[in-house]
This record gives sequence, structure tokens and C-alpha cells, in this order.
Amino acid sequence: MQRAMSMVAPLGFRLQALPSAPGRPLSCSQNVLRRTPLHDFHLAHGGKMVAFAGWSLPIQYQESHIESHLHTRRHCSLFDVSHMLQTEIFGCDRVKLMESLVVGDIAELRPNQGTLSLFTNEAGGILDDLIVTNTSEGHLYVVSNAGCWDKDLALMQDKVRELKNRGSDVGLEIVDNALLALQGPTAAQVLQAGVADDLRKLPFMTSAVMKVFGVSGCRVTRCGYTGEDGVEISVPASGAVHLATALLENPEVKLAGLAARDSLRLEAGLCLYGNDIDEHTTPVEGSLGWTLGKRRRAAMDFPGAKVIIPQLKGEVQRKRVGLMCEGAPMRAHNPILSTEGIMIGTVTSGCPSPCLKKNVAMGYVPFKYSQPGTQLLVEVRRKQQMAVVSKMPFVPTNYYTLN
Repeated sequence: MQRAMSMVAPLGFRLQALPSAPGRPLSCSQNVLRRTPLHDFHLAHGGKMVAFAGWSLPIQYQESHIESHLHTRRHCSLFDVSHMLQTEIFGCDRVKLMESLVVGDIAELRPNQGTLSLFTNEAGGILDDLIVTNTSEGHLYVVSNAGCWDKDLALMQDKVRELKNRGSDVGLEIVDNALLALQGPTAAQVLQAGVADDLRKLPFMTSAVMKVFGVSGCRVTRCGYTGEDGVEISVPASGAVHLATALLENPEVKLAGLAARDSLRLEAGLCLYGNDIDEHTTPVEGSLGWTLGKRRRAAMDFPGAKVIIPQLKGEVQRKRVGLMCEGAPMRAHNPILSTEGIMIGTVTSGCPSPCLKKNVAMGYVPFKYSQPGTQLLVEVRRKQQMAVVSKMPFVPTNYYTLN
């Protein structure tokens, strides 16, 4: 979801000195790097820490990025994603508030069902992507990007104040939990050993509160950012190290960092906010038109609807596409050219695919060049090389569904 790099290539980072005092301040506007509750745990396990979205987070551990990536695809890996902004929206008008900001149909969500949605502005641009869950406890649980922490929080708090001034019943609280992502084909098997709930009854994009390896009050959501089956566990900060330690006792589980997270999400065709989508990209341009709820499309009652809805019905000027090539890896900002050598677009994310052993990327091209199979050129290190528009995901996803 969030902007992770100029990061993966090469994996050479200047590490910033960290403050001696721990803590989790709630604003991202300060210069001091924030630490997750697992910071010392990462160091003890050989984590190579880097500055990311105002936080100190591990880019990798003792194993290589490629080994970590492949372990996630074959077994499962544990990621610390505690830097993400977690909020609860409560009150009788919580759905009204959320639907005034996002493009999705939040009212139709069943209890404990979640959805990926988008904050948009009046010009149709994407302010952030987020996951909204309609909990059975009577509030909305929202997870959005650390890189947009201040912007997202201000957006939601301003809307809370506006609606309250009109007499609405709505409020917002920040959830100061850690957030752990267990991702990979054996993730559910590993987690099942530590919970009483039957995880076979928890399909993709659903959520439940449960005790996990003895830690009470954990919200387990069947979702992730890798394309694999897995969960994200919102755990009270005081129990985060205990939970991580318990999960690592299973030999299926290894720690993974930001580098693997980025290549995994790119293979899965998932957007990185700030790279692949931003305030100057509409959902339709970003190939995210499916996030627009059917009822919302008809009502045209979300920010930017007057720009976005006509794009659904006609051709947009540009479109996010997948690209594959051999040779040198494609990277963000590499020019995309027609076969005649005319620049037509730009790569937004790219890396070598550890699974496919080919180079994969995303970028924007004019609509007429967006069909899979279209031959293009990409300029890498001042040399032009052939690339082909490819369907995404590049690697098939393995989300767990009941159908």
C-alpha cells in the first residue's frame, strides 16, 4: 500500500542513527524516527534497520532478500507492519462519515467483512488506499498507510468535526496496537495452533477478535500485501514480542523485511501508494475501478465522482499496466517508449521477479498501448530494451475463499 522505496535496488542504505528513548508518538511530523514495539526484537534477530515513512524498520534480516521472498511463497514469513495507521470510527453515523471520504460501499459490508477502498479528492485523485472493516463490535476498523499518517488522520478528524457540528453521532480513536502480518501458504496452519477459532471459517477480507498464543484482544484479519494467504494481527503493544516469539518457534516461520514485502507485492500486482498511485491518479487510471461500489457509482456521492464516473464509461488518457522484460531490471522513473522510440509513459515500480526470473514492473501508458501483449520499449541505463504489456498479477494470487 505505501511508498516503500527507492528501496530494493540496490539494497544499499545509509542507516540513520536512532534516538535512545523508545516510544510511539502519534504524529509523523517529527524528525525523530519512531520505533515499533518490536524494534529491539528486530535488532536481536539481525534486522538491518532503515528509515521508512518516519519509522525505523527492518529492510531484511540475515537471509538475503531473495531467500526471504521465496520462503514467503513456499512457507510463511512474519512482517512487522506496526507503522501503519490503525483507527476506529464509531457512532451511529460512522458509515456516513466513511462514505463521505471513500469510493467504496461501506454500508453493504457484512459484520466483520472488510474491503480495500480509496480516499479521493474532488479532482478524482487518490489521497490514499486503505482497508475498512465493519466490525461486529459496532465500529469501523481502518488501516491506512504510514506515509499518509498525518494527511489521513487530518482528513478523518476534520470530517468528524464537520459531522458533529451538524449533529451527527460519530467519533474517531487511534488504535495504538502493533500490527503483525503472517503471510504465506502455511500461515493459517501455523496460526491455528495458537487460536481456538476455526480459521477455515475466516475467508479473505474477513476479521475476528480472538486470543492468539495467549494474547487476548487480538484482531485477526485474513488479508495481506503479498498475494499469498495470510493474516494481519492487530495485537496490544505489550503482547507483540510474546506473539512474534511464539510464531517464530514454528520452523515454517521466518522474519521478513521491507525488501521482500516490496517484491512480493509487485509480483502480486499490488499498488504502492506514492509510486503507482497518488493524488494525481484517478482510480480508473490506476486500474482500480473495481473499488467503486455499484451503489456509489449510481449515486455519484463520493469525492471526485464527477471526474471518475465519466472515465468508467469512456477511455482514459492513461492506464496503469504491468510490464515484463528480460535484460536489465526496470526501475521507477525509467521512460516507457513506443516501438518507434517516442516516449509515452514512465515506470512507477519495478524489480527482478524472484519467482519468474524475469523483470516485472508497473507503469502508465496511453490507453491505446494498454492491451496485454503490446510490444513497447523501456529505457534502462540509457539503453532501450524490449518490454511487453502483461496481465497482473504476474504471479497467481492464493487468497483463501470459501467459494
